[in-house]
Amino acid sequence: MTAITDLEVLLRDMRPDLRPAEYVYCTVPDAEAGDWLSLSPLGFFREDEGLTLILERTAADKARLAYGPVMRCITLTVHSALEAVGLTAAVAAALTRHGISANVVAAYHHDHIFVPVQDAERALDALAEATPVRSFT
Repeated sequence: MTAITDLEVLLRDMRPDLRPAEYVYCTVPDAEAGDWLSLSPLGFFREDEGLTLILERTAADKARLAYGPVMRCITLTVHSALEAVGLTAAVAAALTRHGISANVVAAYHHDHIFVPVQDAERALDALAEATPVRSFT
């Protein structure tokens, strides 16, 4: 599948999918990613202050890791190109209009939006507003 750069196509075809699990962001100082792979992180990122892990809440609880807000993940199931312009801005603007915070993670095939668990369903509705009206011709 070829990655898409056209913003109109991305918005039209993004099909937001709410994952069932709850996720949290944790940080572990002076750690190597391999030390935490047994927790099956959805993602991780190395910062100067330590390694940030995106984990299912149950895994973080089991490992007794501290975390902040509990999030849900919405995957935009369109194959967005890493060099696409405007998708993150359009998604953020739609969520902002509804007062929903978002943490966006771009992966190779898709963009993933982490929203507070209590706002997940409202976020799906807000993202629907970002989708252009489809014409059937």
